Amino acid sequence: MNIENNELDVNFVRSQFPAFKDELCKDWVFLENAGGSYVPDTVVDRLTKFMISTKVQPYAEYPMSKIAGNEMDIATEYFSKMINAQKNEILIGGSTSINLYVLSNALRSFLKPGDEVIVTNQDHEANISPWRRLEESGIKIIEWKINKENAELEIDSLLNLLNKKTKIVAVTHCSNIVGSVNNIKKITKLAHANNTLVMADGVSYAPHGFPDVKDLDVDFYTFSLYKTYGPHLALLYGKEEILKTLPNQNHSFLNGNYPYTLNPGGPNHEELSSLIGIYDYVNKIYNHHFSDKDNKIQKKIAKINNLIAKHEEKLANPILKYISLNKNLKLIGKDKIVSKNRAPTISFTHKNKTSEEVSKILVANKIATRNDNFYAWRCLDYLGIDTDDGVVRLSLVHYNDQNDVNMVLEALDRVN
Repeated sequence: MNIENNELDVNFVRSQFPAFKDELCKDWVFLENAGGSYVPDTVVDRLTKFMISTKVQPYAEYPMSKIAGNEMDIATEYFSKMINAQKNEILIGGSTSINLYVLSNALRSFLKPGDEVIVTNQDHEANISPWRRLEESGIKIIEWKINKENAELEIDSLLNLLNKKTKIVAVTHCSNIVGSVNNIKKITKLAHANNTLVMADGVSYAPHGFPDVKDLDVDFYTFSLYKTYGPHLALLYGKEEILKTLPNQNHSFLNGNYPYTLNPGGPNHEELSSLIGIYDYVNKIYNHHFSDKDNKIQKKIAKINNLIAKHEEKLANPILKYISLNKNLKLIGKDKIVSKNRAPTISFTHKNKTSEEVSKILVANKIATRNDNFYAWRCLDYLGIDTDDGVVRLSLVHYNDQNDVNMVLEALDRVN
């Protein structure tokens, strides 16, 4: 089937994910994608094959080892191309939290007491606490606060914080609670005009379409690969001219061998290799929908991103509308997706019930979701929400379908 840039064939998409055929999973509406997505057959097959045939130390001369090392290199190269980076500008680590902790330690040596680092109170803690630890070295941490009324980060507020002492701005591309997509390109332009580096957290953005890091012009960018249809790993991008100047955080003999200098212990071999399966999946989606066999992966991703955005908007807007119009529910963030101004990550609270009580009702109706602060506890605390009970979060991605939406709306009717 080829539908030439019309709309996403969600039935084809779902056929690529074994979870939807699995006895345990198949009757559930999976709406905790912001916590971790299902994986396609292509990833499972790559992981299985590696574990069977090439689970050996890579880069030796015997064939199993050669293949293992080669596949690890191919996976890194493919992912660099998918985000429009160079192979030596990305590293694959255990998690976004680990990657940013190591990066902040590396950047520490470029900062002096009195220098300032801006963090937000909208971010996941992964892009907050590593930078706040720099206070131990005399670095001043400045908080870019959200607007308490709408939970948004406002550019004017950033402009009031930037000054000649500002060395780093750490900001989320998309909030995992509010759902808003922040204008990283504009933020980066303003920061660079102030001679300030930008660390953008794309964990909640990338599942809805891989970014073009060169277009954004960010200095660093990160996202979790287990939320973009892969295994529990994370990617960190850094501009080459910066990476090669950072002090080694790895074994001493690796000095100058960036980006491995920022990856203590190296990547998980079998999971890194399985990332080829995400590249395979992207190509399967493209070939199913488009007849043009363009070999530029960035062009393919741009077309796929457009299909995904339209599909997710169609699914999420009825849920956003329902919650925003329900007098017992309080939606956090924008009440409508328009031109990808927010992700289909929908958080809300109930006027008379705890988030835990609401979550249990949804789970009882086969909606796989949960209540939590989702590591964005500073955001919830600032909004006056109990950080232990948290919010209820419904997070969709492109493999969700209209039946999922119908079941969610029916379940929400039972919450009242």
